[in-house]
Amino acid sequence: MGGQPRLLDQVRNALRLKHYSMRTEETYVGWIKRYIFFHNKRHPKDMGEKEIKAFLTNLAVNKNVAASTQNQAFNALLFLYRNVLKKEFGDISGVVRAKKPRRLPVVFTKEEVRAIVDQLDGSKWLMAQFMYGAGLRVMECMRLRIKEIDFSYQQVTVRDGKGGNDRVSGRSRNFWDIRTSEPL
Repeated sequence: MGGQPRLLDQVRNALRLKHYSMRTEETYVGWIKRYIFFHNKRHPKDMGEKEIKAFLTNLAVNKNVAASTQNQAFNALLFLYRNVLKKEFGDISGVVRAKKPRRLPVVFTKEEVRAIVDQLDGSKWLMAQFMYGAGLRVMECMRLRIKEIDFSYQQVTVRDGKGGNDRVSGRSRNFWDIRTSEPL
């Protein structure tokens, strides 16, 4: 059995070679599996534009997914065909696009945030403080180390954040101004 690795192992290897995150790997592999099962376990090398259109249109029409979800599925298939199968797919116009929501996002007021944070304690309280005040994503907060917090400059350095980039956060937000009676 010294042949070529299975398709999904090839996808995982290609994603790791390009230093994609583990979550992206899980997501892309999941979408590729759904695509294969949608077409009754046909191998993607035997499919093309017509099958991609059918899958993406099904997501929008029958599964009623959000536009960002449909785009995520499209990007997974694009990665599969370009980087693993070394095959460009041509024109995929005519795909029914998922509708983007027309509503504005809900943003909590400072008082609403305080009311939520006041219900927390311990490490959950501290994590909520960092996520709200310094604008950290969940995984950035989970990976945060004490040496990345600079109290004198009132900033937090996020290492290897989204896209593998470092960034400085904290000073422009209300992180350093939040006060609560909750002890650490």
